[in-house]
Amino acid sequence: MNLTYKKAKIEDIDILTETRIQVLRAANQLSNEVDLSEVRKQSYHYYQKALCDGTHVAYLIFDEHRFAGAGGVSFFQVMPTYHNPSGKKAYIMNMYTSPEYRRKGIAYKTLDLLVVEAKRKGITSISLEATTLGRPLYEKYGFINMNNEMELPK
Repeated sequence: MNLTYKKAKIEDIDILTETRIQVLRAANQLSNEVDLSEVRKQSYHYYQKALCDGTHVAYLIFDEHRFAGAGGVSFFQVMPTYHNPSGKKAYIMNMYTSPEYRRKGIAYKTLDLLVVEAKRKGITSISLEATTLGRPLYEKYGFINMNNEMELPK
């Protein structure tokens, strides 16, 4: 394996959009017959805006020219709280590793790149929604279960 972790740019919008659809199909156990054309269109528009304004960062992982995985983090603002005085939050999403590349540390490294991106922006409130398959990875990294979400303690 010769893996490359590439920070996505606007030129990568098509592969980001298609990866989003793959993630949603896998996470929700949806067949290819389920119509996700509206989600595809809205995801494309989301990436158009968020990659340009800095409210989303994504990484694409390749083995030579073969797609191996992806992950993203969205940044947003909420009202300041006692535990989060800045109100800045990060939400990790779209974590995906192609089946033939799983259990090789790719998702862990991708997760770490995304957490570093958030912390570089001064964000300490980082959360995600975990699938059953992903939960052990997030727990290993340090996320803790918070009802239906998991959160990385400060």
